[in-house]
Amino acid sequence: MKKIVTVFIALAAVTMFGTRATAQGKYGADSLECMKYLSFYTENYKVYDKDKTPENFQLTMSNWRKAMKYCPSTAFQNMFIHGSVLVRRAIKEAKTPEAQAALIDTLLMLQDRRAEAFPKNAVSTLNNKGMYIAQYIKDPEQIYKGLTQVIEANKEATSLNLFPLHLNSVITLFGDKKLDVEDVINAYQADIDAVSAKEGEQAAKVKTDLENLFIQSKVASCDNLLALFTPRFEADPDNAELATKVVKMLANTEGCQNNDLFLKAVTSMHKNEPSASSAYYLYRLHAAQDDMDKAIAYLEEAVNTEGLDNNTKADYLFELATVCLKNGNNAKASSSAQKAAELNESYQGKAYYIIGTIWGSVACGGNEIEKRAHYWVAVDYLNKAKAADASLASDCNSLIASYSRYFPQKAEAFMYDVVDGNSYTVNCGGMHATTTVRTQK
Repeated sequence: MKKIVTVFIALAAVTMFGTRATAQGKYGADSLECMKYLSFYTENYKVYDKDKTPENFQLTMSNWRKAMKYCPSTAFQNMFIHGSVLVRRAIKEAKTPEAQAALIDTLLMLQDRRAEAFPKNAVSTLNNKGMYIAQYIKDPEQIYKGLTQVIEANKEATSLNLFPLHLNSVITLFGDKKLDVEDVINAYQADIDAVSAKEGEQAAKVKTDLENLFIQSKVASCDNLLALFTPRFEADPDNAELATKVVKMLANTEGCQNNDLFLKAVTSMHKNEPSASSAYYLYRLHAAQDDMDKAIAYLEEAVNTEGLDNNTKADYLFELATVCLKNGNNAKASSSAQKAAELNESYQGKAYYIIGTIWGSVACGGNEIEKRAHYWVAVDYLNKAKAADASLASDCNSLIASYSRYFPQKAEAFMYDVVDGNSYTVNCGGMHATTTVRTQK
């Protein structure tokens, strides 16, 4: 009997040793203690999770602490998940600020250890850490540093809710004179870029929240931005990233687009990445400064951009027609209006009206017929205009009546071998057109 007991004890020792050796990798050097307290706390937690009583909370907390003491971080991920729940309750019930602060440190430490031990869940864990920072930390500097670390670690996977909290901490530190204007601008630009890269209603709302925070911070005054960026841009005018940042900041600041820095930055952006939209924007900027030669040149560049869709091209062409008309370039105004009408029939009425008024107002040289023939062309286009757009009929009829009075007399036309109904080609002011002879009856 004694021999049998001795053998049993020996086998038990071998078994225990084997278990300890096998479990060493996952459960650490104190594998038996680790497994024991893991078992205790998980059973306790199941009961606590149902009743939430103080007694079960204390028992679960005690055994959880021992599991954390004996087990390696990789042993059981729920140690961190359950532990966060328990520690948050402990924070709420802490008796002193010192005890509460220590528990908050523990809560944040749990997120760091979990993220390190279970990298597949690191993003969500660190996002949780960010929310805990915002919820429990009162010092703006700690909030700023903590959220900055989370955002830098998670990058585009950062929870959208963290960006306004981050920017708010930056603005608070700016108000406390611990950060400067450039720090706020850089934080705002980084946060808004990250949010703008995402889609959906929440992203749109967060973007609006960021914009409102930035505006309310009073950092985004035009004077501040110009003072900050003008010397930087002048020192490095070919820096595409800087030019983009300048344009974004000034474009989002009320009344800060009509200045040399904005114009130069947009020009630099267009030079690096030319597009129809940037050329059109430069047209608007130069037009606002009454530099019409450059304005028209950029608008023509926009029109001629390869790959531009017909509707947008028609929009640009019609605007080019009106700008050229106002600036006395009748030939370009007429040809641009004609092209706009060809690309988009919705412009036909307005385009033909413009062409008609151009032909009606141009001064032509030559004999009496050549001097008056342009009125035939004017009336042709005005008739086409009112046929395309009935809302123009009244204005067109008024001009037709006015221009028709300048048609040549029948006898006068006869002297120049011109007969009613004949085809007639008119060349005047850099324009040409074929029309039909009409005389006053």
